[in-house]
Amino acid sequence: MRWENWPHPRASRFVDSRPHRWHLQEMGAGPAVLLIHGAGAAGMSFRALLPELAADHRAIAVDLPGHGFTRMGTRQRQGLDPMAADLAALLAREGIAPQLIVGHSAGAAVALRLAERLPVPPAGVVGINAALSPFRGMAGWLFPMMARALAASPLTAFAVALSTTEASLRALLRGTGSAIDDEGVALYRRLVSDAGHVEGTLAMMAQWRLDGLAARLPEFPLPVRLIVGEADRAVPPEVSRAAAARMPRAEVVALPGLGHLAHEEAPGAVAAAIRAFAPAAAAAAVS
Repeated sequence: MRWENWPHPRASRFVDSRPHRWHLQEMGAGPAVLLIHGAGAAGMSFRALLPELAADHRAIAVDLPGHGFTRMGTRQRQGLDPMAADLAALLAREGIAPQLIVGHSAGAAVALRLAERLPVPPAGVVGINAALSPFRGMAGWLFPMMARALAASPLTAFAVALSTTEASLRALLRGTGSAIDDEGVALYRRLVSDAGHVEGTLAMMAQWRLDGLAARLPEFPLPVRLIVGEADRAVPPEVSRAAAARMPRAEVVALPGLGHLAHEEAPGAVAAAIRAFAPAAAAAAVS
């Protein structure tokens, strides 16, 4: 993949912050909003949301380690805690103090964990179809075990990249409950055809643990808005509602008719939900 052929190439920059070489895209001026994508995606999933928010914010989208154009410096730091720590170090290096942290799917868990780690916490956290429920029962050990086995072979990423057809990708995207445009499908096709990106995704899956964060939700001190697409078939809206019920300052905002990729289907509606939350979150942080 070439970043020059990616959406918003002029907004791109690369930062060496150990142990990774990060790819960020930044637009606009004003209070900083950090956007964190989910597992298997990249900052390009915010290609329409980024300019929407940049109208009155400094909007920053980051590729997580091993995803998109961020290169892993090590495969051993793909779990939730080390990923949040490395993001915090990146923000400190760049002098970025986000007012809001917005995370989609697994990125919402990263957003919450990052907010816990920052020396100056954000005013609030927004989750978009937040994946905040740990695997239970057999899946709790079987899925990570399978991911570890797949990630252990350097040939696996190449095999996945070569075997993913456009038809299978379209079926996978439809299975999320979302209908995205042809540009979006083409971008995901480029991602899943890149062995390095597949390797990073598998490593993240293998090291993913949510139990610690889930146990701390009743103590999470910041305002949280969980935006749910009511048609999400990847992470059911009940996951966000259950998480919000356990958090002291959380609320759920439902967007009817939208699926897991709600921010790609209706970036204006998602931006409005984020923008409406920002002043209230900032006021609550000051009071």
